[in-house]
Amino acid sequence: MSKTVDPLLFAWLEVTGFCNELCDHCYADSGPSGTHGTMTLRDWKHVIDQLADMGTLDVQFIGGEPTLYPNLPALIKHAHGRGLAVEVFSNMTYIRESLWDAFAEYGVKLATSYYSDDADEHDRVTRLRGSHRKTRANIEKALDLGIPLRGGVVAVRAQQRVQEAAQDLVSLGVGTVGGDRTRAFGRASRGAAPAVADLCGHCAHEKCAIGPTGDVWPCVLGRFLPMGNVLDSPLPEIWGGERMQDAVDEISSVHGEGAKACTPPQFLPMCGPCGPCVPSVGHCDPKEADSVASIGTQG
Repeated sequence: MSKTVDPLLFAWLEVTGFCNELCDHCYADSGPSGTHGTMTLRDWKHVIDQLADMGTLDVQFIGGEPTLYPNLPALIKHAHGRGLAVEVFSNMTYIRESLWDAFAEYGVKLATSYYSDDADEHDRVTRLRGSHRKTRANIEKALDLGIPLRGGVVAVRAQQRVQEAAQDLVSLGVGTVGGDRTRAFGRASRGAAPAVADLCGHCAHEKCAIGPTGDVWPCVLGRFLPMGNVLDSPLPEIWGGERMQDAVDEISSVHGEGAKACTPPQFLPMCGPCGPCVPSVGHCDPKEADSVASIGTQG
């Protein structure tokens, strides 16, 4: 790996495209008809080994709904064993006891999306009846077990109770509450071609995403900018390779060499240079970050 290439410190591991919810705004276009892809348990473990050897610090398991991926406990254990900090981004509707055990044993952090304090409104977004009740109950269970959890509110509909949703999370004891807007990727694009301008601009900066078929992207939203495939090439060759540089150049041509203002997606645990903003802000400028009133406290 070239000395001029940023280190790869964080990776999203999108272990499945299968989800029990069918949100209109899903950037990954995941849902009940999705699959676990072609990556085997052995393939994912090999990716985790490569990340650890490259000096990666954190991984986030994401989907689809990662808790529906049968090998998630094994991957959590393997990542922890290789010294990686682990976060799972889940809709928190279906968590097996084996997963609760893995979360507690291996120091896993959790993140979830929350759309409203009103159950019917939340369920209309997820298209899964009872999802609000299950998500809220499992948020409470995670906090009772002492498992760190952060929440994010995505504004997807007019007059949505985003502020009330954020306040509800705070009332439950969630210490970090962020927000995001709908982004024109996946189902949210309504058939429009994805645009680099709708990315935050920090893609491929110390981070990448790996999908369920092995594709490597600059981030989970930037899947239209493939940089390689781990089933074809080792990850260290992809990171810093020609296709990665092409993607970085395309992003930089739109956002500049360093994105100075952005709306960071609420599912990023490290988006730098600022943290996710509450829904009422609508944008985030590091120069103004100190003057923005945020909900909750940073954990």
